[in-house]
Amino acid sequence: MGRRRKRSRLRITLVTGLAVLVLITGGAGWLYLKLNGNIDTFGSDGLSRNRPADTSKGENVLVIGTDARTGGNSDLGGGDRHDIGRSDTAFLLHVYADHRHAVGISIPRDTLVTIPPCKLPDGTWSSSRTNVMFNAAYTTGQTAEGNPACTQNTVEQLTGLRVDHTVVVDFKGFSQLTDVVGGVRVCLPNDVYQNDLNPNRPTQGKRLFKKGEQTVAGQRALDYVRIRHGIGDGSDIGRIQRQQSFVSSLIKKIKSDGLTPTKLLPLADAATKSMTVDPGLGSADKLLSFAMSMKDVDLHNTKFVTIPWKYEGNRVAVVHPDADALWAALKKDRTLDGKDASGKKGGAKAGSSPSPSATEEISGEGVSVNVYNGTATPGLAADAAAALTGRGFTVPATGNAADRARATTTITYGPGEKAHASAVARLFPDAELTAGTAPGIGVVLGADYRPGSAASPTPTPTTVPSGVADTARSADQDICSHLSYG
Repeated sequence: MGRRRKRSRLRITLVTGLAVLVLITGGAGWLYLKLNGNIDTFGSDGLSRNRPADTSKGENVLVIGTDARTGGNSDLGGGDRHDIGRSDTAFLLHVYADHRHAVGISIPRDTLVTIPPCKLPDGTWSSSRTNVMFNAAYTTGQTAEGNPACTQNTVEQLTGLRVDHTVVVDFKGFSQLTDVVGGVRVCLPNDVYQNDLNPNRPTQGKRLFKKGEQTVAGQRALDYVRIRHGIGDGSDIGRIQRQQSFVSSLIKKIKSDGLTPTKLLPLADAATKSMTVDPGLGSADKLLSFAMSMKDVDLHNTKFVTIPWKYEGNRVAVVHPDADALWAALKKDRTLDGKDASGKKGGAKAGSSPSPSATEEISGEGVSVNVYNGTATPGLAADAAAALTGRGFTVPATGNAADRARATTTITYGPGEKAHASAVARLFPDAELTAGTAPGIGVVLGADYRPGSAASPTPTPTTVPSGVADTARSADQDICSHLSYG
């Protein structure tokens, strides 16, 4: 355990920052030549043979922060040069189809997951492993470079979302990037010492950071994002939240400094030198073309959240059905406040029941609804749960109904619940509303229900699923004011 605690824990993503680099690429072939030699790729032959269908309307990018010991990273805190590469970051960035919104979902390194079969260095495939820590996926194969394909397979199995691209960033890349931008402004609530960074030190050591506002870059920025025990509540979850804020401030700094070739070429050079990507991004041309697709993403519409979680001993467990609702919302390209970001235009089809208009308020605050799938089509309960949580309803349970041959969606309500059930029915306009004797409200989906057919919610402050709202923040949040209070 002590050995694992000494290992650095980097939870920083550079992908969103790279998106702004494309603004300098108008005809700049010299830039392609310079950056092309920097980019390493990992093989796609290690990806699962049973990947999710490509049904998401947006794009999903997996960003992995690694403490790989190769390429000078051990000198920056990467640990033993002869040890295996480890990931301490899982950051799934969903870029919505409207190319104006994005959300990044952190998956804590200690999250208990199922790791599907992964390809090993000798060409064989490992066995599936259940109830193991998420970062164990990257170590599958026990190589110094780690196993990005296995981490991608694990995320796809966990989320049911197809990962379009995977990017690995190491310590060296992050350190150099913060140097290039001239540092990021942070604020610490107290002094921080060496044993806060490494709790296995026998003495307090020298002071690394003084209390208050300061600018950090290079090694100091790396130390800052790695600190767990000297700031806040000392938890790994708290550190993730702080690092999400740091990324927000870093991106804001990049944009505020001005997007000129003189400033951004060193930024692109530093980032690409320490990146490993999937073959789909394996050249400067491909990488920058992808980034071009994100150039209009509004930082005010970029959120950073953590997967719905709870502690299970000294590990982290995924909370269901909140996580299921989150993945279902992303599949349907809904923002965390329930807005449809698919870029679609136009009204309802002729003859269909009207959906609630933007001026009609449907609030599910304080109302619990159980959702069951009464058909043989998988995933409907999670889809409907996302629509309900998008309006602020609580969905404590989802699952399959005993009768899997229902033709019509039904909503059953207990004594005194008719008004609340009527609000639910407005999201399922073709459903049958039925009074029952048992307390509570239940929705049983029939063959008439189609994924995405529930009325799209309008944005309200209460639409983020439980377990997500506490960590959601806008990308332009001031990290210093955030930390000053906690």
